[in-house]
Amino acid sequence: MSRAQPLIVGAGPAGVRAAETLAKAGLRPLVVDEAPACGGQIYRQPLVKDGRDAHDLYGSEAEKAERLHRAFAALSGRIDHLPRALVWNLRDGRADIAVDGVNRTVNYDGLILATGASDRVLPVPGWTLPGVFTLGGSQVALKGQGCAIGRRVVFAGTGPLLYLVAWQYMKAGVRVVAVLDAAPLSAKRNLLGGLALYPAIILRGARFAAELKLRGVMLRHGISDLSFEGKDRVVGVRWREKGRENYLSCDAVGYGLNLRPETQLADLAGCAFIFNERDRVFVPQREPSGRTSVRGVYVAGDGAGIAGADAAELAGERAALALLEDRGLQHAAGRAAELELELARISRFRDVMEAAFPFPAHWAATVADDTVVCRCEEVTAGTLRSCVRDFALDEINRLKAVSRVGMGRCQGRFCGASAAEILAAETGRSVAAVGRLRGQPPVKPVPLTLIPREAAE
Repeated sequence: MSRAQPLIVGAGPAGVRAAETLAKAGLRPLVVDEAPACGGQIYRQPLVKDGRDAHDLYGSEAEKAERLHRAFAALSGRIDHLPRALVWNLRDGRADIAVDGVNRTVNYDGLILATGASDRVLPVPGWTLPGVFTLGGSQVALKGQGCAIGRRVVFAGTGPLLYLVAWQYMKAGVRVVAVLDAAPLSAKRNLLGGLALYPAIILRGARFAAELKLRGVMLRHGISDLSFEGKDRVVGVRWREKGRENYLSCDAVGYGLNLRPETQLADLAGCAFIFNERDRVFVPQREPSGRTSVRGVYVAGDGAGIAGADAAELAGERAALALLEDRGLQHAAGRAAELELELARISRFRDVMEAAFPFPAHWAATVADDTVVCRCEEVTAGTLRSCVRDFALDEINRLKAVSRVGMGRCQGRFCGASAAEILAAETGRSVAAVGRLRGQPPVKPVPLTLIPREAAE
């Protein structure tokens, strides 16, 4: 009896390279992706052709984007691809996939999770106002729909994505009012340590900042007490800097503090997790090859730990080589070693970037009690603190049970990290010690009318 297909979840850089590697070895993987076309967030393709070329969409990364898109197109007939589909559950070597209102259950033999990342957001006053978008959401609007989130936009938070998205909006002709970076200017000296590793990336980031400044965009560093103001939609941004309060009017905000891995499916697959101190998040325990604690399950790309698009391509290929090896199929052992060396180099570079854009660890102790943390269930920071004190809580899943934080549509993907930070601050424990929210199906909302495939046929 023939073995079941390998399953790849995600068609971003990691998923595409994994599929390409498996197809070259004669396997026919099933690639499932939520987007209508390959590319992931970084190389997202427009929903419809709108006259923009690759350089307009991806800037200096245009060649990489086109190369990835071509590679995936060349796999036609050698892989199975389910776009606009959601893997919402994993169980006993089977995956439940919602596609076109129908649930398909497929058996798989070998699972590569290339699930990518989502924005990391720490709630501040006004963050739920209409007109406030995450940085990733701002980028989706520009790349996927060819539209901007506003006419006078402020970008706030920290991380390399902050400057990239602001620069992309400026290049698209949008009035970028300001870039407000929570990281102090002194932290940027750490970028010098990255010049020996990846000088082109450091210089490109410096160019983004320089071009923004030359075009009259206000650049501020070390900002604190950030808040977004308005009634029916955001109309301005307020912050403190060097002891002074500042205010700018705007009609939209892009906000975010770097990225966080999407790990729910790895949890449902039974993978063991470890705490990543650098990124302040639990990630699947894995070997350099991408192997997890569960035989036949592999992780690659930002879903295994934030490292960027270049690392995702390498990790996707490496995970596929591990799958081939575990199946006893011919694979390039020398290539596997090369990939691991380059991935280790990128990990050192990530250390540099994190030092240049540090996490604002003071947030949990300073966020106001009336600030909404879980927008799905309307749970405030004050409610979380009261629950911690009243019920003597010191573990995140107990806090969830008492307060309902993380019980809404996002399943804690956006509020879980913030709740853990508050819990850790209130109890005097580390973020690692308070634990992580357990993954539960469905990992994302599915229609109540979802039809089993057998019933639809």
